[in-house]
Amino acid sequence: MLLDYEVLKLIWWLLVGVLLIGFAIMDGHDIGVCTLLPFVGRDDVERRVIVNTIGPHWEGNQVWFITAGGAIFAALPLVYATAFSGFYWALIAALWALFFRPVGFKYRSLIKNPTWRNTWDWLLLVGSAVPALIFGVAFGNLLLGVPFSFDQNLVSTYTGSFFELLSPFALLCGVVSVAMLTMQGGVYLAHRTIDGIQARAKTGATFAAIITVLLFVAAGFWVRSLDGYVISSVIDTNALIDPLSKQVEQQSGAWLNNFMAYPVLWLLPALGVLMPLISVGLLKINQTLSAFVASSFGILGIIATAGVALFPFYMPSSSDLRSSLTVWDATSSQMTLFIMLLVVIFLLPVVVAYTSWGYAVMRGKVTKAYIKENEKTLY
Repeated sequence: MLLDYEVLKLIWWLLVGVLLIGFAIMDGHDIGVCTLLPFVGRDDVERRVIVNTIGPHWEGNQVWFITAGGAIFAALPLVYATAFSGFYWALIAALWALFFRPVGFKYRSLIKNPTWRNTWDWLLLVGSAVPALIFGVAFGNLLLGVPFSFDQNLVSTYTGSFFELLSPFALLCGVVSVAMLTMQGGVYLAHRTIDGIQARAKTGATFAAIITVLLFVAAGFWVRSLDGYVISSVIDTNALIDPLSKQVEQQSGAWLNNFMAYPVLWLLPALGVLMPLISVGLLKINQTLSAFVASSFGILGIIATAGVALFPFYMPSSSDLRSSLTVWDATSSQMTLFIMLLVVIFLLPVVVAYTSWGYAVMRGKVTKAYIKENEKTLY
C-alpha cells in the first residue's frame, strides 16, 4: 500500500534536506581543507600532509552531492528544471571550478616542481571556495525570490541575469557558506594532523567559526526585514504538479512565520550559533573529534534554519508570485515518490556504512614522516 501523497511530499522535503546537510558535512570538510591548503601548509611536505588527510575520501564524499542532485531531479522535476535554467551560468561556474578538484588531487604531486605544485594548491582552493560561495548565494536568492514564471503549459521563463544573483544579501549568504565549510575543514584537519599544521588548522577553524556565527546572526536580522512569501489561498496538499493553482502574497518578515508558530524551531538557529562556538572551545582543549561533531551540528542548524524559514516553498518567484514552487505542487507522482523512498531506504544505509568503514580503516594522524616514507604512493 502506498503512503499518503501528502506524507510522501513531506518525507521528500526532509530527505532532500538530509542529503544537502550530508553533502555540507561530508564533502564540506573536503572543501574546507582545500580552502585552507595554501595558508595552513608552509611547505610542500606540509601541503602533502593536508591533501592526504582527505585524499582517500573525497571521491566517496561526492556521493552526497550526486545523490542530492539526483533526488531533486527525480522527486522535484519542476524545481530541478527551473533552478538549472535560472541559475544556469552560476551552476556552470560552480561546475567549472569543481573540475579543478579531481584534476588537482591527481596531478598535483606527479611532478616535483614548486611552481607546478603551488599552482595546483591555489587551483584546489578555487575549486573549493568558489562552489561554496555559489551554493550560499543560491540559498540567499531563494530567500529573496527568483524572477521566473510559468505559462499555462508549465514552461518556465527566467527573466534575471547572472549578475542580478550577486545582490548584497545573497553575497552575505555566500560568505556564510564559505566560512561554514572552512570551519568544518579546519576542524577536520586539526583532528587528522599534529604539531604546526594542527595549530594553524585550529587557528583557521576558530577564525572561520567566529565569522560564520557573526555573519549568520547578521543574515538572520536582515531576513527580518525581507519580504517573505505566504500562500494566501486554499491549497490541495494531495494535488499533482500544478503551481498555478494557488495564490501567493508577500509579507514583511514572513520568513519568520514558521518559527513564530512553532517556537521549538528556534533550536535550529540556536544550534547554528552555539555549536560553532562550542567547537572552538573543544579545539582549545584538543578534543578534536568532539569539535568535529559540534561543527557538524552547527552546519545542520544553519542549513535547517534556511529550510524551515522557506517551508513550504522550494523556489519563491519574485516576478509571478503564484508560479512559486512549493512542497505541495512541485513534486513527482505518488508512485514515483514511493518507489524512490524504497530505494533510499535501501541505499542510504549502504552509503553511511561504507563511508563509516572507510573512515574507520583510514583513521589516525597523517604526519610528515609518513609522507616521506610513502613518497611515491600518496597524493
